[in-house]
Amino acid sequence: MSTEPETTQDAEPGTPGADTAVDAPEPTGEGVDGAEARSGDGDVPAGEGTEPDAGTAGTGEGGEGGTQLSEAAAELAAQRVERERIERRKAEKQAPIEAGGKLSGTAADLLAAVRAVESGEKPVTTAFREPDPAPRRAAPEPVRRPQPVPALTAPAPGAPETVAAVRGVLAGGGAPEALAAPVVAVLGEGAEGLLREDPWQLLRVPGVRPEQADGFARALLGAECRPDDERRGTALTVWLLEQAAVAGHTALDAPALAAALSRHTVPDPDEAVQSALAEGEALVFQDALDDAPPVPAQAAEDDTEEPQERPVRILIGLERYALAEESLADGLARLMNSVPKEDGSAADWERAAASAPRSAGELVRAVAGHGLVLHTGGEASRSEAAALLHAARALGLRGWAAAHTAGGRDGFAARREPAGDAADGATGGPATGAATVAGLLSGTEGPGRDADGALDLDVLVVLDAPQLDVETAAMLVESLPDGARLVLSGDPGVLWSAGPGRVFADLLATRACPQVASRTPDPGPIGELVSGIGIGELNQVEAPGKEVVIVPVRDAGEAVHRTVQLVADSVPRAIGVPPEQTQVITPGHGGAAGTRALNTALKERLNPGPGRFGGFDPGDRIVHSPAPGRVLPGRVVKADAEGLHLDCAGGPVVVAKERVEQTVRHAWALTAHQAVGLRWPAAVVVLPGDAAAALSRPWIYTAFGRAERHLSVVHGVEQALPHAVAEVPQKPRTTRLQALLKAQTPTAD
Repeated sequence: MSTEPETTQDAEPGTPGADTAVDAPEPTGEGVDGAEARSGDGDVPAGEGTEPDAGTAGTGEGGEGGTQLSEAAAELAAQRVERERIERRKAEKQAPIEAGGKLSGTAADLLAAVRAVESGEKPVTTAFREPDPAPRRAAPEPVRRPQPVPALTAPAPGAPETVAAVRGVLAGGGAPEALAAPVVAVLGEGAEGLLREDPWQLLRVPGVRPEQADGFARALLGAECRPDDERRGTALTVWLLEQAAVAGHTALDAPALAAALSRHTVPDPDEAVQSALAEGEALVFQDALDDAPPVPAQAAEDDTEEPQERPVRILIGLERYALAEESLADGLARLMNSVPKEDGSAADWERAAASAPRSAGELVRAVAGHGLVLHTGGEASRSEAAALLHAARALGLRGWAAAHTAGGRDGFAARREPAGDAADGATGGPATGAATVAGLLSGTEGPGRDADGALDLDVLVVLDAPQLDVETAAMLVESLPDGARLVLSGDPGVLWSAGPGRVFADLLATRACPQVASRTPDPGPIGELVSGIGIGELNQVEAPGKEVVIVPVRDAGEAVHRTVQLVADSVPRAIGVPPEQTQVITPGHGGAAGTRALNTALKERLNPGPGRFGGFDPGDRIVHSPAPGRVLPGRVVKADAEGLHLDCAGGPVVVAKERVEQTVRHAWALTAHQAVGLRWPAAVVVLPGDAAAALSRPWIYTAFGRAERHLSVVHGVEQALPHAVAEVPQKPRTTRLQALLKAQTPTAD
């Protein structure tokens, strides 16, 4: 192959569907037979959620040593402390669940069930008493904020005798004995007795399916195992709610949950839900519907009887997400209703706004008088966030930025103010301090905490705000001191968070606080292409420097072959970007052109080796997931008796041997969920024919937007690409945040 970059004279760079490639040879039919494909089972309403294993190589926490263990364990411990604080706060409220009104049928039964749980009695399934009207929700009271949590070691494994006893129960029920340790980790030291008493408790172990738990229960209970067993109904209700959370929902509509239970042959879904409520495994809520018809003024005046009922929807959810969403709503209301800290006069703020470049001035003006501001825009809009923090610092305020990833943090921290644009007349300099959200909350990064446990800052700009799930957002908001200013900044077109919720989208829809839309466009042909995708248009763009190139393929095998060729040969020679700075992005992990197949082929070409340590060799490109939703790119350094040594985000990490399979993956190829919040000089987006159904506008927008200088699209989905851009939006998520915010800010509309 020639060492000089080749240029196809008759190609049309930047035209989706054009027969164009960077030095793309004739197909040879080579490829890698892919790993197994995965698909959802349709148990819960589809949510954007994550691809299988997206954003994490496992759900385990801890177990790895070194610097990263300290950060991950500290973050998880901080989450536990925050959840305990939220639970105490909820218990102190007079009305933990805002419910009431006259309901009938299933809705009344569910509401009465939760009333009974709160009073300590167990509801019957045939007779329900009318609940008393709920008192009005009390205003959020000042709370003691969480203190910084020191780094913790990984949780100790279960006692050997306990694991051995559980192993015996599992063997008796025909379940894999390898599940013994995970069962003890989930159920605790009494796991043996719990499993014997309720075999469906096995469903609480990650990865166990209902049909597997049913088989285990039949083996243990024999003829006593029935589809209508109350224990089975409760366990399936909780499992379905957990699966819904994986898909991004914080709660499920009662009819959707009942339908899912019916698909699992639960004879009486309503009774199963009521049992879960009675056991405290789930909570029920009623939220007013936004599309309720208004009551005419004259009719309201003439009505001397009871007022008309307002339509509501009944939601069922797990307590942890319900508490997080309510705490988040309270914290956001506190920020919106509080008076921001005053440093500098109104004239000082106005001078800072006037000197800020482009639409950054609008952002400065909005932040001057409000405790919560939303800022939307693409990658280029980060310069406006940098200008805001520079102005805040010039006014004597302590400003910090928090990004979703270490790469986003480092990129923002490296930004400089243009000469002459600084509010204080400086010639440039670092915009401000920057941290990751996880590091900020765990205390391993950022300004630290004050004497009250609040973050020691005055202005916080959260970048990549769409990646905030409800639990992380709740902890972040509750960690802010009174009088602080919070700016949630991000691109509303990217994929939502890996965890449950859609915090940024809910806040934008509620319109409860100022919103500033950036007018700073992303530059170049890639920016033009991605901007069009954001509004549903797949445009032809001029790419004279081969910034955007389309590589047509006929099948998955050819897609793998072309991808390896692009990364290893064509892009380095024609574009000047080496393989280590090129990222491959594909819709899923499984399939003939998923991340597993692509990583196998790329490793064979770029870093061949026997994979002596769990399939890894020194020099392998990897992602490490120390906790769910956390993705740390890095490389393998070595392996020894301590475990697998990694260099992640500039810091050493040691992953114990037993944790490698769950927390480390090869990363020449990633999914879009894993890549969100990161950018590379070059990106190769692989769209094999079998991935057409997985494509959506947010997925394409996110994947294409990961490229800075060059984007190659290995295109095998034909018209499915423009169809997805024009017709397939974000998949809906069921959340309660909008209703909670509107209840606290009734004039938000």
